[in-house]
Amino acid sequence: MKKQFNLPPVPAVLLAIVSVQCGAAIAKTLFPAIGAAGTASIRIGISAFILLLAYRPNLKTITPAQWKIVIPYGLSLGAMNLIFYFAIERIPIGLAVTLEFLGPLLVAIIGSKRLVDYCWVLLAAMGIALIAPWTNDRLDVLGILFALLAGGLWAAYIILGGKISKIMNGGQAVSTGMLFAAILILPFGFLENGLANLTPKFLGMGVALALLSSAIPFTLEMKALGQLPPRTFSILMSLEPAAASICGFIFLQENLNFTEIMAVVCVVVASAGSTLTAKK
Repeated sequence: MKKQFNLPPVPAVLLAIVSVQCGAAIAKTLFPAIGAAGTASIRIGISAFILLLAYRPNLKTITPAQWKIVIPYGLSLGAMNLIFYFAIERIPIGLAVTLEFLGPLLVAIIGSKRLVDYCWVLLAAMGIALIAPWTNDRLDVLGILFALLAGGLWAAYIILGGKISKIMNGGQAVSTGMLFAAILILPFGFLENGLANLTPKFLGMGVALALLSSAIPFTLEMKALGQLPPRTFSILMSLEPAAASICGFIFLQENLNFTEIMAVVCVVVASAGSTLTAKK
């Protein structure tokens, strides 16, 4: 059987980051027409369809132990994306991702045993504090809460993804998980009535969105999670705020003020420092 991905785990994570943030910028342009829930439904629904066709998982062969992890893995994946879309509907993408990083940050704290790692985590936490509601009253409070909730779901995704990658084939795990993510999200798309406004153009954008934001990055991340400890993976993912801010500026003209830029810089420096000082 041919290998489908030959990238080492770190480049795989970096490529996944760029892909996700470009997809998020595309997604936000769809919000006025079909809403955040409608966009999430198209993205996850098409992603699930693509991955099921690509990997054709045999659900009958999945063991009870695998079901016990892959179902919550998929549900956390779906909920994370839906709540994140609710967040970027209200606040800039770069800031939403920076706040969302609180989830992986907690994973990093739990998994760390060295003082230097706590220093990098503290620096990232300082960055997050710079855009907290009490220091930045121009941000929508509900959007901030959605971003923080998405961060908690992101932490669950990292932990469950690491577990399922140890006991289940990566392609089968991500395609089965995406199926349950779609089952969770689709009702919200219909309730919001955004899917009623679908046109061939929006559907085509949905396919591009599904590839960039779900099918490609989640498969790359699943590969990386099988080779990296959750702490290392979560710290690498702290590059997300920088990628998100750049994509938001390029595609959506979302400008950040000085304090907000410093918040992103703190998170990125923490990520770079932790990567340089991490043990092989």
